[in-house]
Amino acid sequence: MSQRPVIAIAGLACETSSFSPARTLGGAFHPRRGPEVIEEYAFLHHGTHLADAADWKGALIGHALPGGIVVRADFEQLSREILERLAGIVASNPIDGLWYDIHGAMCVEDIEDVEGELLRRIRTVIGPDVLVSASMDLHGNVSRELAHQTDLITCYRMAPHEDELESKERACRNLVHVLTAQTDTGRRNRPLKAWVPIPILLPGEQTSTRNEPAKSLYSLIPEIEAMDDVLDAAIWVGYAWADEPRNHAVVMVTGWNKVAVARGAKRLASLFWQVHKDFRFVAPTGSFSECIDNALASSKRPFFISDSGDNPTAGGSGDVTFGLDQLLKRSEFSKESSSSVIYASIPGPQAIDVITKAGVGATVTVTAGAQVDNLHSGPVTMTGRVHSIRYGDRDAEVEAVLQVGSVFTILTKFRKPYHHESDFNGLDLNPRTSDIVIVKIGYLEPELFNMAADWMLGLTPGGVDQDLQRLGHRRIPRPMWPFDKKFHRAPDLTPQLIPFSNEDLKTHKE
Repeated sequence: MSQRPVIAIAGLACETSSFSPARTLGGAFHPRRGPEVIEEYAFLHHGTHLADAADWKGALIGHALPGGIVVRADFEQLSREILERLAGIVASNPIDGLWYDIHGAMCVEDIEDVEGELLRRIRTVIGPDVLVSASMDLHGNVSRELAHQTDLITCYRMAPHEDELESKERACRNLVHVLTAQTDTGRRNRPLKAWVPIPILLPGEQTSTRNEPAKSLYSLIPEIEAMDDVLDAAIWVGYAWADEPRNHAVVMVTGWNKVAVARGAKRLASLFWQVHKDFRFVAPTGSFSECIDNALASSKRPFFISDSGDNPTAGGSGDVTFGLDQLLKRSEFSKESSSSVIYASIPGPQAIDVITKAGVGATVTVTAGAQVDNLHSGPVTMTGRVHSIRYGDRDAEVEAVLQVGSVFTILTKFRKPYHHESDFNGLDLNPRTSDIVIVKIGYLEPELFNMAADWMLGLTPGGVDQDLQRLGHRRIPRPMWPFDKKFHRAPDLTPQLIPFSNEDLKTHKE
């Protein structure tokens, strides 16, 4: 190994619901290649500590908006390109490490545990000696195979994910640290990992680190990480809206001493199970109709409502019309002088064509929604005044607002999440002065959370339905909380030690 380690970067990230009829295409990943990969991460820019500590080589990364299952042919094309680009890097400059930048909850047609499968393919190119450090979303899934194929693995510690970049930087920093230590000592020891699967599968809206018990659970991680001979500690809640055997909570602790990593992992896993009955939704919940009733009765403004079952940032198709249809039928909003409501959002490519041709101020009749997911309600037809139009969004491409009575509905050419105040302001909407703001989201992202005077979580149908029992999981391990309320015996939370190989285990400290 050279004094300055060579590290390649590759990975695909997409949180996908297997309960949504939507499909995710290759273009949704917005692939970045070569130098573009380095440009994506400020902590790798020229002059930063990590940039100076290693020679970084971008292969290919792709980050798609969460959605439905990824089309197999599109995944195979991206996978082949990753392997080809890594082969080119290895041929010209042998690598010491790989940063595997993934989410951990991607599903691909006819492939199980796709992050583990992709890394297995990558190993055929980079070889078994290259150290791999993975960074993940805490809503990802860590199969035993993925745990085995990686050397270092970490995930976010906050939900909402305000520490996303910090977590990715940590994955890179840990990798550089281990590679540098190998150079300094001349030893080829690999980190040891303690992996604990936990029979819990909860939606993120019940496990936000803003609230207990997740807040205290995740606050224990730095204490475990600070233990002697421990490099990293992580807790994965898992992804609740897909149906594979790997979908469940996991704890992992990585380090150099098998007693230390096992002790740390057992402590985290035991606490997780100890509080498993204490998880609650992050806000008051109700049916969509109940949420509207409560918003109208409240004096707090703006009052936010999460139309959670079709949340596009959890894997929903984004075009379920269930909530919008109910909203437009409410007589309370039939007049312009009524309580003002913003609804974000519904895709309608044909509606966007009509609106853009008519222009701002025109009165149009358009139909939108339910082109992908019509399992819960059909397309919605609206007649209203065009309030605004905006072009050039990365996800939506074209957005428009149609005013029907006192309801301002955001329509998009392609689905888009609405998480920031600027998303609304750019459409001549002011959520701060609106009475009710309805967003297809689960827990409110920071800007919306800080803006809301009050809010409720609507338990609406869709591909990411918060009522998990309505979805029909068939392949997750059982028993599993909360699908099963009674366990005949306490789960076995004994950490499984996962060295890279049996020979590696012999070199680790007892």
